[in-house]
Amino acid sequence: MSDAAQPTAAEVRAAAEAVKVALDRHLAAVERRTGEDDPAVSEAFNALATAAEAYDERLYDLYDEVTPFEIPGTDDSLPPYTGPEEPNALSVLIRRDYAVAEPRRLLAQAQRIADVDGDAETVAVVGASVHAAVGVLFGEYEPDEIASRHKEFGLEEGDSTLWVSATDDLPEPGEWLGAPFEQADPQQVVCRFDVSSVFDEDDFDGQRDLEEQDA
Repeated sequence: MSDAAQPTAAEVRAAAEAVKVALDRHLAAVERRTGEDDPAVSEAFNALATAAEAYDERLYDLYDEVTPFEIPGTDDSLPPYTGPEEPNALSVLIRRDYAVAEPRRLLAQAQRIADVDGDAETVAVVGASVHAAVGVLFGEYEPDEIASRHKEFGLEEGDSTLWVSATDDLPEPGEWLGAPFEQADPQQVVCRFDVSSVFDEDDFDGQRDLEEQDA
């Protein structure tokens, strides 16, 4: 999200109010639950998770602050887990997508890195090539730092996903480096966390429509 598209203070406040409404509805559903798998409770849980994610995103975009809450998402897209009950090793698979929203900012940041490093060949190439600038940027910073500072680098966040997969034994050094994601088995995934504007925007709008109907 670019600076021009930041939410307003009123939108952040509305997102906070949506969390309060979702909390009340979730508690009411729990108090009226009819069994262990009551669909009303599941629906209220998902609505609360959606409202919390929307608030967290707007709070961060406007004030650069986050909430202490993390609600795990549902893994309906994954098959049943068939991995070991007590895994001896774990593989963490991460994908983050970015749009190059501001190429000039990306080039400028990469140029600063190249100037500091003092490599004449890199300095000459990076100033005119987004391809080279991306290589310099990701060569200098850890992926988590780029994720937290993406706006500084002229990038706009897209979808992201993190899979934690269980394995019986740690692979041999260098065993999978040639094709790092080829052997990912969804049935070995212990947990999964997805982030997408599809959840944040569409579900938040639906939550706001419900509030207007109740008003």
